[in-house]
Amino acid sequence: MATDPADLTATELLAGYRAGRLSPVEATEAVLARIERDDPRLNAYCLVDPERALAAARASRERWRGGAPLGLLDGVPVSIKDVLLTRGWPTLRGSRTVAPDGPWTEDGPSVARLREHGAVLVGKTTTPEFGWKGVTDNPLTGITRNPWNPALTAGGSSGGAAAAVAAGMAPLSIGTDGGGSVRIPASFTGLFTIKPTYGRIAHHPASPFGTLAHLGPITWSVDDSALLLDVVSGFDSRDWSALPPPATPYYGRPPLDLAGVRVAYSPDLGHVTVDPEVAALAEAAAEVFAELGAKVERVDPGFDDPVEAFETLWFAGAAKVVESLDEDALALLDPGLRQACEQGAAHSASDYLAATARRMDLGRIMGRFHEEHDLLLTPTLPIPAFEAGRETPEGSSSRRWTGWTPFTYPFNMTQQPAASVPCGFTRAGLPVGLQVVGARHEDALVLDACRAFEEARPWKHHRPVPA
Repeated sequence: MATDPADLTATELLAGYRAGRLSPVEATEAVLARIERDDPRLNAYCLVDPERALAAARASRERWRGGAPLGLLDGVPVSIKDVLLTRGWPTLRGSRTVAPDGPWTEDGPSVARLREHGAVLVGKTTTPEFGWKGVTDNPLTGITRNPWNPALTAGGSSGGAAAAVAAGMAPLSIGTDGGGSVRIPASFTGLFTIKPTYGRIAHHPASPFGTLAHLGPITWSVDDSALLLDVVSGFDSRDWSALPPPATPYYGRPPLDLAGVRVAYSPDLGHVTVDPEVAALAEAAAEVFAELGAKVERVDPGFDDPVEAFETLWFAGAAKVVESLDEDALALLDPGLRQACEQGAAHSASDYLAATARRMDLGRIMGRFHEEHDLLLTPTLPIPAFEAGRETPEGSSSRRWTGWTPFTYPFNMTQQPAASVPCGFTRAGLPVGLQVVGARHEDALVLDACRAFEEARPWKHHRPVPA
């Protein structure tokens, strides 16, 4: 086990609190020291509030001393992506067009649940402007970098969240995912995440990207994500589409015997060009599922790339974000975002409905697919991390981030649970993720299968070394 509290998982911290070996104040001080040391080169946080964090940690310490912790995460440091409302802190969404003076008097549903369970909120993590793309840089706070190699991107749009967790700058983070935005950075930074079934985590205010937008945890372990998911899942009256809490907790479930679980492995979805190193690591990971007893079959789900439909939906949402801005404010936007907004604004209602029909057809295809296959495995991304500050890797045939994320956005369109588990490293030492997709509402199965893989091929103590 790590000796620096900043390198412990949330479940390890909680075990230390229960045993009296560690206090929330020590854990929070360690995280704040790590932020002070490493965030200047990584730029994962856009706001850090040591005074409030330490006050919350001291209150938690007294509750633990009295044998009455407030909830499931009492005293655990957590970061919040800066698109989620957080009482007392501005939510600027990476944009110079948002006034910082507020008032900021309301918590979003997930943030409210974290407070109710005693989590120590450390600060807010960076996002591309309004969360619009799969890397993390913006005109307000600059470029967020990858702890495994700061010359490279951490991914996005929850890149700050992932960089913070990977560098030990808080063991838990909550992010959003509208086209891969927790899975992309988790894959690039060697972390676990799950985009749960749409509605599992309530969201307020409603995303302008509509029902593509999910929330999800980013953590070092499956158990940490399961625990965080238990805390933030459930109904909130502010979200008309929120699901009720799961029937049983995700955390603490008995180990899953994969014998007989029907697993489809699709190395390329039938249409994706994949980096050879990524392909080899994903293939080896699929073989682990077979070694654990699953019935693994190489098969594609049977759909063509839905990128045109996704971009119609996504960029229309982007246009909605900025529709009230005047020309002076529009000039302050990320140039790529402004281009995407112009593209989205050019779509007609008929275009949007056609894209929605394509989305519904994709959902039908996957619904039938899961009648024969419990899980679908793919690479999370076709490439490892690339140069920071770019929307696309050098030489890309696409000018938009959707050109290199073909494994992730289809499952936002279908609203299915999709996780990314670390499955190895390239020769250059860069993490690679395996995507594990389940049928809608089969979040528990996805988590259980990922936990079985984690036990067979543990990853949580493979940490980046500061340069």
